[in-house]
Amino acid sequence: MDKYQDIIDRAFKAAENAYVPYSNYQVGACVLTKDNKYFIGANVENASYGLTNCAERNAIFQAYSNGYRQEDIEAIAIVSNGKTLATPCGACRQVLVELLERHTPIVLSNHKVEKITNIEELLPMSFTKEDLD
Repeated sequence: MDKYQDIIDRAFKAAENAYVPYSNYQVGACVLTKDNKYFIGANVENASYGLTNCAERNAIFQAYSNGYRQEDIEAIAIVSNGKTLATPCGACRQVLVELLERHTPIVLSNHKVEKITNIEELLPMSFTKEDLD
């Protein structure tokens, strides 16, 4: 995991900025681009729960907003201090399947356990733009 320690640390730092008055569950994310740029995100909740935005979507949207695309992304870390690993929710998995290459490393950590996976493992048989052609 040493290879990804920097983005894990940045993601934990981003989690400190989470706005979570309802769940009290802080999540942080950090996207690393192939040219060594970092984009962080934290979860931001809303009283209208459906308007909450997850950390990983905030981070990946920042990367895209700065002109990066899936082929430019080296890895993404998603972290929490929870008892178990914070894995992307269904909405985030759908966003990540569109915005990451299939085998881009997704690094998960909760300080106790770490796992490297990818969107293909997290969302097999996904619905993508290829299905619309």
